[in-house]
Amino acid sequence: MSADDQAFLDVLSSLPNDIQRYSSDVAGYIDKHVEQIADSIRDALASSPWVPESLRPPPPPPPPPAFAMTSSSTLESLQAWFSRHKFITAVVVLATGTVVYRSYRSSVLRRKTRRARRSRDGGRVEVVVVAGSPALPLTRSLSLDLERKGFIVFVVSNGPEDDVLIQSLARQDIKSLSMDITDPPSAGGTIERFASYLQSQHVAIPQGKRHHLSLKGVILIPSLNYQTSPIATIPPSSFADLFNTHLLQPILTIQAFLPLLTARLGPSPSEKLNPKVLVLTPSIISSINPPFHAPEATICSALSAFTEVLAAELRPLAIPVIHLQLGTFDFSSFAPARSGSSTGQRFQTTTWPDSVRHTYGRNFVNQSGSAISTGRIGGLRGSSLRDLHNAVFDVLDGSDTSATVRVGLGSSVYGFVGRFVPRGLVAWMMGIRKVDELAAWQSSGPNSLHNSPRSPRSIMGSGESETGGDENHESFVAVPEHHVGESHVWKEG
Repeated sequence: MSADDQAFLDVLSSLPNDIQRYSSDVAGYIDKHVEQIADSIRDALASSPWVPESLRPPPPPPPPPAFAMTSSSTLESLQAWFSRHKFITAVVVLATGTVVYRSYRSSVLRRKTRRARRSRDGGRVEVVVVAGSPALPLTRSLSLDLERKGFIVFVVSNGPEDDVLIQSLARQDIKSLSMDITDPPSAGGTIERFASYLQSQHVAIPQGKRHHLSLKGVILIPSLNYQTSPIATIPPSSFADLFNTHLLQPILTIQAFLPLLTARLGPSPSEKLNPKVLVLTPSIISSINPPFHAPEATICSALSAFTEVLAAELRPLAIPVIHLQLGTFDFSSFAPARSGSSTGQRFQTTTWPDSVRHTYGRNFVNQSGSAISTGRIGGLRGSSLRDLHNAVFDVLDGSDTSATVRVGLGSSVYGFVGRFVPRGLVAWMMGIRKVDELAAWQSSGPNSLHNSPRSPRSIMGSGESETGGDENHESFVAVPEHHVGESHVWKEG
């Protein structure tokens, strides 16, 4: 077969396909126009008045509503919104999950049974030392709760007055541990006697099985109450007393117990226990360091730094040190609630010197009436003491292994504010405003620094400075002599 014949056959084989395509196009064109003509005739007949009603064609059905074609289900709308707002969705999901988890964990922890370990015959075997003033409501509340949970509680006593307060608790297993912190040999003898008490054998009932006691932990509770005042109105002697009673005494207490803690006395030589050290400090004021709270901010910040150093030193010895940062608690069952704070602070400013009152008075009154005056959150009673009791027990029994535990109303919130919110904004929210006019300097002559009541000699009671020269004095000019002593505006709270 030649090439021409093959080409002719190819043309013949393609003719059916072309004819079919052309016929389909022609049929579609004809159908389209025929339908258009039919619609035109139908519309003309339907609108002609001479056509009888029975012979008129029915009108075409109405087109479907537009919303039926474009609307979507609620689920699809939500999915579309989530896809457009991914960041907001992630924040909402994270916040919701956090709230649900914390609520669930809180409910589980509240239902948890908290009891100290006992011997086989029911005797108490775990000892807790509470190093805090028995006059503090927190010390009494925590001691009573630990005793109810099955611990033998020893409260550090600094004198006969503390012994009376401890005895007034009327609990057989809340005992007094008399210790003179200011006398190291005496304090060491007390610790030795206490260690002998732990190592000796005890019986819960007559003819019962003998058992040893174990030290579960030492709980340090410094003072939680501090007075507010401008730094200019606090004499150096008051600062010295404050450091001795609120800072040095807690440090010396822990120092006295360190030999006992590192010995880790257990029921047997083969069983060594790791007692825990718990340091409780208020955290609201020290988190934001507001004006007129220098005593509390200074002491609490120093105790926090001391706790971190202590934890670093005892960590290689497997002795946990836990810092409990406290918020606001409801102590109404132990002490009456304070009222009239703003009025009392306004009266306090009237006893200041004119220059100090003019400089700090308005801001001091505004800050005293703010929501966190004296470390309390205005309008709120505070968290239940049960939250603190549960947190302390969970730390003692090892359920909570965190190095820092925040508990109480405002502890977490103000910790966040102190880290991320500008200090100027915090001060403005507390009512601190700029002082445009300051009081003029008042001086009676060139020798007023040495002879006036405002000189360091009249306050400190010394004729010369520590360096021996008159030119090295540090002047304390804010407090005249008649304000120093019992009538001074700043008193320890």
